[in-house]
Amino acid sequence: MANARRKFLSLVAVAALFLPLISAPVSAADNPPRKIMTGWVPYYSMKTALPDVLNNIDLIKEVMPFWYTLKFNGKTKETFIADLYAPANPSVPIAEPLAAMRNAGLSIIPTITDGTDKLVLAGLLKNPTSRTQIVNAVMNLVRTNNYDGIDLDFEGFAFVDGNGTWTSTAPSWVAFVKELSAALHAENKLLSVSTPYVLNPNDAQKGYFVYAWAQIASSIDKLRIMTYDYSVAKVGPLGPITWAERTVQYAVSIMPASKVFVGVPGYGRDWVTAVTGVCPANVVNTIKVGAKAATFVMRDAQALAATYGAVPTYDEKFGEMTFSYQKVYNGVTATGLSTSCTASRTAWYQDARGWALRAALVTKYRIGGITAWTFGMEEPLAMESIRQVAKAIAPDQVNVTAAIDKSTIEYGNPITVTATFTIKDKSPVVGVPVRIEGKSAGDSNWRTLATVTTGIDGKIEKAVLVGKSTAVRVYSDSTWERSEGVSSEFPITVNRLLVVAAPGTMKAQGSTSITGNIRPRTAGASVQVEKLVGKEWKPLDQVVLTDAQGNFSLTLAGQQRGVASFRVTVASDSLWNVVTSPIFNIIVR
Repeated sequence: MANARRKFLSLVAVAALFLPLISAPVSAADNPPRKIMTGWVPYYSMKTALPDVLNNIDLIKEVMPFWYTLKFNGKTKETFIADLYAPANPSVPIAEPLAAMRNAGLSIIPTITDGTDKLVLAGLLKNPTSRTQIVNAVMNLVRTNNYDGIDLDFEGFAFVDGNGTWTSTAPSWVAFVKELSAALHAENKLLSVSTPYVLNPNDAQKGYFVYAWAQIASSIDKLRIMTYDYSVAKVGPLGPITWAERTVQYAVSIMPASKVFVGVPGYGRDWVTAVTGVCPANVVNTIKVGAKAATFVMRDAQALAATYGAVPTYDEKFGEMTFSYQKVYNGVTATGLSTSCTASRTAWYQDARGWALRAALVTKYRIGGITAWTFGMEEPLAMESIRQVAKAIAPDQVNVTAAIDKSTIEYGNPITVTATFTIKDKSPVVGVPVRIEGKSAGDSNWRTLATVTTGIDGKIEKAVLVGKSTAVRVYSDSTWERSEGVSSEFPITVNRLLVVAAPGTMKAQGSTSITGNIRPRTAGASVQVEKLVGKEWKPLDQVVLTDAQGNFSLTLAGQQRGVASFRVTVASDSLWNVVTSPIFNIIVR
């Protein structure tokens, strides 16, 4: 196990070494490629999938760790989310791949599959109580790991429950998506759904309409269409390009195109089409016409074909590669007699050309991107083909120069934020909505402090109130034409506002009161008066606590005649620095 862990970490380290080489533009004049690639990182292939992601970080903005499944305990009648990663990777704590992905700047949106039995999940979603329990379980997973969102891959509706249940399941699915979406969005998290294809309900063929795209469109942030497995039981292409485009067309007609991602397979299928002779007992049930197709990964396709003297050819109609070959199986029958059979086989898969063809849908419809099942299966040229498409549609890079007028303020006083938005040729970015955002210690997400729009010179200026010490940045969302604009972060220290009222005179050996308050108004803050003795400030014995309104009253007594200098100090705590009032003098008579 220790050796496996070392190999895994070595792969991550090696992949990291290549990041500067891959992410750098070809020339200074080129914009970096548009990040149109997403995909899954399965728990069972971390050694190949994660390094593949890190080696192609210039194309990838987000990933979906395929690590979790929803389960139902029949005895306790409770749902829970099972961790698939830990049992498969006992020597590599989950924190390590998460750190690698976060350090690469990736958004992490893990996938949850349906691990329940037939019709169980459909029944749970029909019940408002159990539906909310599932929402709570998902939210707990997201919060515990600080994920950027969640991806739902509930394929049981489509492939297990039967299409006779779809009409009754769809409303429950929609209600669940809306409830989960509200919970996630309240915490600035994303909701992604991955489903088989759906087509226009007015067409004769409607696809897997149980997923009700039109009804969930406003609630989801990402739709990942599984435009593969078109041919499973029968020989044929995995995802014909015309079929894939048809479902994309429907998706972009009912939701913003930027939410839509078209799926590409990193695997191929290999079917038996004919058999001559009598096959050995150990393969007789699998080497026959109609048997389940074998699978292979794209990067092995050429070697598989070459082994049997086949030459893959590109099918223009379907946008995929195919080849046929014969394979001989030798062995013995169930009775021990020597036997042999010859199977004719046909394989289909998508290669670099097929992936590029589907990436072209990103350009044509301005959709969010493509989604690979899974990272680490493809041949190297496939990623390069995506890179060429992504470079051709690279957005203008937005540069943000920002500044603040003060880095330390008292509570209740504003700071002024200024910024200039330009593209590479120094042209101003005009009329762009801009968010001034803040993030305090302990926060996991940026929050909006103010909004403003750039002027004709690409500039903004805005006074902003900050209620506590925080980091501030200026941000504009990406569009098809432009990249996101993100400024440097500026730390702002906010000190308590301390107001003190003290008398100008007092009687010797008498007493007087020094009153005041702190803002924000907080109970329990420690307040003490200090006296200047020689060149040192000496605290007087009395320490008082502020009340619920932030008020305090200190008693000053036993002072000798003369002019004495004092100040009031409020002690620091977990949220606030120590704050000291201006010096004030009292004449003691």
